[in-house]
Amino acid sequence: MAVANYQFYYSCDGDRTQPVILFLHGFMGDSHEFEQAIQLLKNDFYCLKVDLPGHGNTKVLGSEDSYTMANTAKALIELLDYLQIHQCFLVGYSMGGRLALYLTLFFPHRFPKVVLESASPGLRTAAERQERIKRDGQIARKLERSIEKNDFIAFLTNWYQQPIFGNIKNHPHFQNLLEIRTKNNPVELAKSLRLMGTGCQPSLWEKLKDNPNSLLLLVGESDEKFVEINQEMAEMCQYCQLKIISNTSHNIHFEKPKDFVENIQIFLNA
Repeated sequence: MAVANYQFYYSCDGDRTQPVILFLHGFMGDSHEFEQAIQLLKNDFYCLKVDLPGHGNTKVLGSEDSYTMANTAKALIELLDYLQIHQCFLVGYSMGGRLALYLTLFFPHRFPKVVLESASPGLRTAAERQERIKRDGQIARKLERSIEKNDFIAFLTNWYQQPIFGNIKNHPHFQNLLEIRTKNNPVELAKSLRLMGTGCQPSLWEKLKDNPNSLLLLVGESDEKFVEINQEMAEMCQYCQLKIISNTSHNIHFEKPKDFVENIQIFLNA
């Protein structure tokens, strides 16, 4: 479906008469990111999933500015308007969680309850953002070179060695996760990283203080970096509640889908 400078790929599961959840995947994911969770939720919710710019089958028709968080958020609002969804719940993971937080802070009337999995409000200072932009630029160049060297799978394997992912490599379905990731275009992923990475997004810390909506923060016990970030978010935001999921790391919905879904159901049905 074409919206302004985008041709969004999206799909839906469940009964249209039930409350709507919009799912936003993480970096290098796609609209199938939450498949296990959606199978457990679709009897009670209408689940809308979308490929974000630079991922899956969504095509960016405009300039590279179309990959930014602000423009992506506006386009998603237009997509919801086209689908006649005037209010819905949000579930966002990692990059998708940062985008979900931006959406709820700038369009609060559209998203009464939001689930943020392993997400953050960005970086506070210009110096931190500049350093992150530099680092993400290096990663983006590695992504682009992975096509030339035909070793995208090697890039992915190395990516999941980061401490935030804990022991995800030992998960019985890890190889399947890698295969799904290879369906993305590394050049498009590089554009997303350069223009919607943590360094490029606006800091949302100050705006978070005035957030009027209910937020559920989900973070894995072994993901120490994001446990610390989310604890600080919960302390400063009146309507945030934090749940630390035991024996898991950054990708909770992949590692422990039943725990992930149980927390979402309790939160959204309260």
